[in-house]
Amino acid sequence: MATTQLSYSNLVPNSNLAQPAGTALVAAPTNNMQLANAFPELTVLRVSNTDDDTNLTLTVKAGDNPPALAAGQGDLAVTVAFGTVQFIGPFESGRFVQSDGSMMIESSTTTGTITALKVPRNT
Repeated sequence: MATTQLSYSNLVPNSNLAQPAGTALVAAPTNNMQLANAFPELTVLRVSNTDDDTNLTLTVKAGDNPPALAAGQGDLAVTVAFGTVQFIGPFESGRFVQSDGSMMIESSTTTGTITALKVPRNT
């Protein structure tokens, strides 16, 4: 299974951030995306569905127990309607962090982009 690595685009306190291009979505079950060294409580995902007639489902995978004691609540699946953008998060580390400190994300299609935004702590 190939894994696409995502990186953070840091939001800037009392300033601005130009719209990042994002990373092209990859489709499960043969591919997934990973946000290494994740900060779930500070993470917001911007997901764009560029298809003109098909919804996509973005799934944030439940974490490993331990450290994610609430992993039993399961995955978070969000439908992104065609031609729209959704902001998803922030997340609970107690539900979504993997044992290696990452977050795992899957998409049902490849028609769009994803950007991991990191909210600064000092706001």
